[in-house]
Amino acid sequence: MAPIRTQWTRLIRFVAAETSQVHYGQPVDPRLDVGLAAWNKQPIRAYEISGSAIDPAAQVTSNILTVKELLSPLSREEMKIVRCLGLNYSDHAAEANMAKPAAPILFYKPLASMIGPNAPIFIPKVAQPVEEHLSDYEVEFTIVIGKTAKDVSEADALDYVLGYTGANDVSFRKHQLTTSQWGFSKGFDNTTPLGPVLVSSNAIPDPQAIPLTCTLNGKVLQDGNTSDQIFNVRQTVSFLSQATTLEPGSVILTGTPKGVGFARKPAVVLKNGDDCRVWLGNGIGTLINPVIEEGRHKAML
Repeated sequence: MAPIRTQWTRLIRFVAAETSQVHYGQPVDPRLDVGLAAWNKQPIRAYEISGSAIDPAAQVTSNILTVKELLSPLSREEMKIVRCLGLNYSDHAAEANMAKPAAPILFYKPLASMIGPNAPIFIPKVAQPVEEHLSDYEVEFTIVIGKTAKDVSEADALDYVLGYTGANDVSFRKHQLTTSQWGFSKGFDNTTPLGPVLVSSNAIPDPQAIPLTCTLNGKVLQDGNTSDQIFNVRQTVSFLSQATTLEPGSVILTGTPKGVGFARKPAVVLKNGDDCRVWLGNGIGTLINPVIEEGRHKAML
């Protein structure tokens, strides 16, 4: 199976100032950290892309548009499913005092949990007070599948990857640790940022060499590299495709490195008014989201 070849290298989805409509585009400046620029309200220009994010045949046009609002690279409608790996970094397993898993630890996220750059991470009342429920951040390297995959070998696994982006797997540890099923504690509405840029798999030949960090209120709390993954991208795509069809638009979060809040002494939690930023290298950039708590967010508006 031949790898996917996209005409674009870095794809963004946005509302254009010129049309007030949603478009796909490729940033004119190939070095621009689009997420950081959007947060700082700096001008962002992009060549319009004709076609959708999950259409490998989408074409980069010469038409230049201005970003009015940056969105997640994929809409909820384009995401077929969101599957996630837990405890997939050696250093994170060590800080959690848990043995390395013999097989991937898996859970699902509902599409209603997914949000884009700059959108607030919404902590519901069921997860308050935050000091008790341990609201937590997790920077994650994220795979987007570009063509139908089933029973894929590890050798061929990267041929099915459309591109890579970033995510913040916001988690609520009290709920997580009361059950073996993690989907509830990691699936509340509007809690999982995705983005800011989808980088073509053509531009990332080695997904096991990607630096990634999480910064909370200006302090770097996670600083890792995908080289520390227990199950790498090839193994993950192959494993998830066994007897299960991964459709184009399937999103896979691949776990987080050490430095999470609940493992710290004292614990660090996400709270109302926080500024949480995850950054990934190789052109993905910075995904920035404020934090609001239900019942308290009006004070921030």
